[in-house]
Amino acid sequence: MARKNLFVYFVKNLNIVVGLVLIWRGVWYMLDGLDILFFGNSHIWTALGGIVIGLALLYFPDKDLKELQKL
Repeated sequence: MARKNLFVYFVKNLNIVVGLVLIWRGVWYMLDGLDILFFGNSHIWTALGGIVIGLALLYFPDKDLKELQKL
């Protein structure tokens, strides 16, 4: 029974990881498409925009950036 629970735990977590990687890949390609379409394949604007949006998403729920300490 414990082996089955371990297997289910592993499969569940593997699904989460694969799902997150696929989302990351999709977002990455979408941003590359925006770079080509609007910025002449210059990644600087979407990179800076991504940093600003990412910091905002981390800051606004708790009004701090403690999540960055985990890096």
